[in-house]
Amino acid sequence: MKKYNENENLKKEYYDEKNCLWYELKGDFYYPMIDIPKQEKIILSKYVRARLNYIKQYKKCLYTELMITGKLNRHIAEIDKTANVRVNMIINNLSKKDNIPIHYDGNMNQLEWVSLMNNYKKCAEEIVYSELIYC
Repeated sequence: MKKYNENENLKKEYYDEKNCLWYELKGDFYYPMIDIPKQEKIILSKYVRARLNYIKQYKKCLYTELMITGKLNRHIAEIDKTANVRVNMIINNLSKKDNIPIHYDGNMNQLEWVSLMNNYKKCAEEIVYSELIYC
């Protein structure tokens, strides 16, 4: 569709067949008529913030596509849920393997137990970051 009508004046709206978008005239410029659907609000956990920063910097096309289609919040909510489940599962597996209780029961030195749990958590988070967040 052409930008000009029969009187050689600019049309208020026109359709560009190259990129399949409608444009609207505002002042001297045409702006694309894109509606972004409303998205639910989510809590930004550390996994969500890390994933958002990663796709904003290194996966710009994915970020733009998720924003335009309204699937960004759903995507990061799914990543957050999966990351939390995976971290807990890995911590449980590591503690069972070493025969260490998940909750402190007083049978061992408390500082030793805390350091083991912190180590398990860091290992689990490294795995989750490499498998889910930075991919």
